[in-house]
Amino acid sequence: MHQFLLYSAEVAAARAAGKAIVALESTIISHGMPYPQNVRMANEVEQIIRDAGAVPATIAVMDGKICIGLSPRQLELLATSPDAMKVSRRDLPYVLSQSKLGATTVAATMICAELAGISVFVTGGIGGVHRGAATSFDISADLQELARTSVAVVCAGVKSILDIGLTLEYLETHGVPVVSMGQRGFPAFFTRESGYNADFQLDTAAEQAAFIQTKWQLGLKGGIVISNPVPAVDAMPQVEIDMITAQALQEAADDAIAGKQVTPFLLARIKQLTEGRSLATNIALVKNNARAGAALARAMLDHKAIQ
Repeated sequence: MHQFLLYSAEVAAARAAGKAIVALESTIISHGMPYPQNVRMANEVEQIIRDAGAVPATIAVMDGKICIGLSPRQLELLATSPDAMKVSRRDLPYVLSQSKLGATTVAATMICAELAGISVFVTGGIGGVHRGAATSFDISADLQELARTSVAVVCAGVKSILDIGLTLEYLETHGVPVVSMGQRGFPAFFTRESGYNADFQLDTAAEQAAFIQTKWQLGLKGGIVISNPVPAVDAMPQVEIDMITAQALQEAADDAIAGKQVTPFLLARIKQLTEGRSLATNIALVKNNARAGAALARAMLDHKAIQ
């Protein structure tokens, strides 16, 4: 067992029994949604994964340990504490060595999941190349992590506040396959279509598991993006979200908001401008991803068993 890993009783039992486990990030709790919707969402997503026959492992850093699976008290702490740091690859050594409270981003959650032997990770949307990156050089560490860390990431595509075209180009350059479910089009978080296509369409968990295992068996290390569009009933109108996103981006620029603060600011501002409808969409897509992720985690075990 890795010296920095601390498994919850539920996850430890699942590991011992050889059950399917699904990793979950924690910045969506601490920085992505307001209280109490954040903790309610976290509990509901975990239960969806249990109901689908897998075990949830929400990941965070607490008291000098990487916690793989959180108790209700720990979830509540993340959901309410103003001291929770947003932790990416760069920040993990500091937060661990200083015993800080840390919520893991997509990148950090991938690192921790791989350390814990968990190959499937569910999130809302991955980070990417920010608009205006040609001058700001603002590119999410999530993309580098996908290129180097062997974890499959189930998401609703790239957040629509980003430059989706450049993000897909970056992933292609680094050899990260982008798979879509149920459609060829790559989703844009709040909406089902981004105007770009995924590399491959694999609709079933069994197909996805076979693809992932084949990639890694070939020695092709690195992650896979499994893009799962938000259900149509929960999606936002594309024209509306595009206009609101443009307004929020301009306000962020006017207020000189940069770095780690950009995404939380934009998501909060979009929530205000949509009068809460974007938050409802965010919650719906995470739940939808949890179902897909649990199915994939189980299929990964099945695929290993028949080899």
